[in-house]
Amino acid sequence: MYKPTTRVAILDMYDNVPNEGMRCIKQILHDYAEKRNIKVLFDVFDVRGSEEIADLSYDIYISTGGPGSPIDSEGSEWEKRYFNLVDSIRAYNLVQAPDRKKYVFLICHSFQLFCRYYGLGTVCKRRSTSFGVFPVHLSNYGKMEPIFDNLADPIYVVDSRDWQVVQPNQEQMDSMGATILALEKERPHIDLERCVMSMRFDDAIIGTQFHPEADPEGMLHYLKREDKKQLVIEQHGLKKYLDTIDHLDDPDKIVLTHNTILPNFLDIVIQVQQGALV
Repeated sequence: MYKPTTRVAILDMYDNVPNEGMRCIKQILHDYAEKRNIKVLFDVFDVRGSEEIADLSYDIYISTGGPGSPIDSEGSEWEKRYFNLVDSIRAYNLVQAPDRKKYVFLICHSFQLFCRYYGLGTVCKRRSTSFGVFPVHLSNYGKMEPIFDNLADPIYVVDSRDWQVVQPNQEQMDSMGATILALEKERPHIDLERCVMSMRFDDAIIGTQFHPEADPEGMLHYLKREDKKQLVIEQHGLKKYLDTIDHLDDPDKIVLTHNTILPNFLDIVIQVQQGALV
């Protein structure tokens, strides 16, 4: 029996640093293909470590999180290649094939790079590392966004970053058709601006500053690393550390986020693409 085929490029931004994100993304694609009875073929491009980049032959591009500064790489050869691809995708969607778009999902480091490159907000270092499971609040746009369907407000996400996007540039957002979908948890006792946690950049490109791919297995692996354990305890206390571990398998927290956001994104893309073929 014929199965529709979707081709995915995974843009690996981890720079050869051990991580759980790649495993999670591959597993989501595998599980999605089995559940929907379709063929999902993917290739991985080592963007930072080997300066590899995909071409325009893919249907979907998932650009991962990664370590380090989203500012210091400006002008590097790998970043030039990366944004040549992104610019090409945007031009393709706008001019060449507006009825057969290429779709992009940006995660954490990639989200920050995109916001910096297109001037959508201020990208800066956080006062302290954010690491753990946290609530994220949806904007009015976020409450209508299909990738968040079946999620309550707030949603619970895995956050792991030293950098942030703040002070969104509304004029630049308006010129692109971008909207803020989610903001950092409210902290009324702290006099700091809430950072942008998710944005729809246009009708084909979307991103999150958190890790929607994260699952309990990967999170537990990280939390058991001595450096991560001490980081969480120093910043949030032993109770927070133990509570985070206890709640990893809660069906209404990161399990639900893991099972919802990227699969919803894939659903949206594949339904649109299949409709274009009819």
